[in-house]
Amino acid sequence: MITSDAALPPRLGSLTFHGPLSEERADRLVRRIAASGPADVLDIGCGWGELLLRILDAAPAARGVGVDIAAEDLARGRTLAEERGLADRVLFVEESARGGGRGPVDAVLCLGAGQALCDPELPHDPAEALRELRRLVRPGGVVVLGEGFWERTPTEGELAAMWPGARTGDHLPLGGLVDLAVAAGFRPAWIETANRDEWEAFESGYRHDTEVWLAAHPDHPLAAETRERVDRQRSSWLDGYRDVLGIAYLTLVATA
Repeated sequence: MITSDAALPPRLGSLTFHGPLSEERADRLVRRIAASGPADVLDIGCGWGELLLRILDAAPAARGVGVDIAAEDLARGRTLAEERGLADRVLFVEESARGGGRGPVDAVLCLGAGQALCDPELPHDPAEALRELRRLVRPGGVVVLGEGFWERTPTEGELAAMWPGARTGDHLPLGGLVDLAVAAGFRPAWIETANRDEWEAFESGYRHDTEVWLAAHPDHPLAAETRERVDRQRSSWLDGYRDVLGIAYLTLVATA
């Protein structure tokens, strides 16, 4: 939804999920988790908790907690919960996930938020994130991890076009990521990866409302700063990590 308020560009209004995730894949993930019969579900870096809310709707006996540090996203999640009649079964909490005491639970979601479980002073370490996820889930419980991996080794030019300081060591190949999950105490029950359509829908949706706002307000005091940011984000994708960076959705079962 595009806002009529020109004071600030709108934020993420065209996204259902904050990541390259299609409705079809989301439905499969929801059915898979709901079939495990969870009593409690924890969503790390939940944003507005769209997937969490769908799981609660599909698993009427379950209760959920979503943790994030983005107050605006959490407020959106609370509104969605009220609209769907789920407000009495979900709690959205503004707090850091690192070292949290909200486990163990039956199911954990961590979609594109593994960095929230790691030392912020160090490079992102998926091994550390997986160890934390294992701590947060009961034996036999389910974790759905959305984590980046290299589809192929990026070139120097592609790295230079990505995020500041991007390096080959920022991610692993898919096989290495799955090996880390096994080492952390999981069995990989399902391995799937985002496709190009999901990436394009996410990347375009991420900027859509802001691009439309910029077209309508080219002389707004915030336009130059916003245009520079959005152009940099788009170039980072198109000239850097497109078809290089993948997102794996791993459905992991915690070993006894």
